[in-house]
Amino acid sequence: MHIHEIFSRHKTTFSFEFMPPKSDSEAEALTQTVQKLEALKPTFVSVTYGAGGSTRQRTHDLVVRLKHETTCDPVPHLTCVCHSAAEIEAILTRYAQQGISNLMALGGDIPRSRPGYDRSEDAYRYGSELVKAIVEFNQRGIHPHPLGFGIGVAGYPDGHPATPNKLKEMDYLKAKVDEGAHYIVTQLFFDNRSFYDFRDRCELAGIHVPIIAGIMPVLSEQSMISMANMALGVRYPAGFIKAIRRCGGDEPFERRVGIQWATEQCRDLLDNHVAGIHFYTFNRSKATSEIYANLGVKDSLGLTEPTLTR
Repeated sequence: MHIHEIFSRHKTTFSFEFMPPKSDSEAEALTQTVQKLEALKPTFVSVTYGAGGSTRQRTHDLVVRLKHETTCDPVPHLTCVCHSAAEIEAILTRYAQQGISNLMALGGDIPRSRPGYDRSEDAYRYGSELVKAIVEFNQRGIHPHPLGFGIGVAGYPDGHPATPNKLKEMDYLKAKVDEGAHYIVTQLFFDNRSFYDFRDRCELAGIHVPIIAGIMPVLSEQSMISMANMALGVRYPAGFIKAIRRCGGDEPFERRVGIQWATEQCRDLLDNHVAGIHFYTFNRSKATSEIYANLGVKDSLGLTEPTLTR
């Protein structure tokens, strides 16, 4: 279903992000996660992408499997890094032939396996250029849907680490929307005030597409450190750090604090009319399922009144 149709049918979207498995054991674990989260009837699911060939085929295989073997509507990520124009064209054609409705167009990072890679070899350097290429593909009528691919792009409530100038950062985001992006999914954040400020700045910049909030529950103090390394620029509020440290290193209590914090974030976002909530699952189902239960979310087609577990 094209993203325009999704937003016309759903007051609030609920979506999950999966990563392609790197081994047979990971594939089996992911199968179990998908089965459990599929029961929550997500609006769509996204699949991350490894540049430089690291997980390209695994991403494609997982996307096709989700499309044809589950009720999930998969949204594959696609990055500029390590791609010629012909390679991008081939990927778009394959996804169009499989009936994939939407994509996430990303600039991407140079893979660790290719240090010193020369980006001048890439056909597209910035997300806005990739969005433009997808729009041009859509205009050629290759995709079976008359609107072609729906296009999502990334936003950064706590700021993009590669763009210290925050005014320029918003200009770059607007360029992606002006080229034809249909919606924005944010990087994870832990203070909703950052999201609301980001949403207001988008409005001031003339960005008027739906903005989906990215949420990832912290399950231990160690995972906080890992997330900070992975999502450069993400900020932890002092109140959250204090709450985690009060657990004294007891991981079950840290996990409980993390679930409650994410639940409160989601409750507040729903109360403030967020377009959607996107859960970064790390291929695990339990935390997301618990947050759903805490919120009283029956499925992605509607909400009961939020009922928090204290």
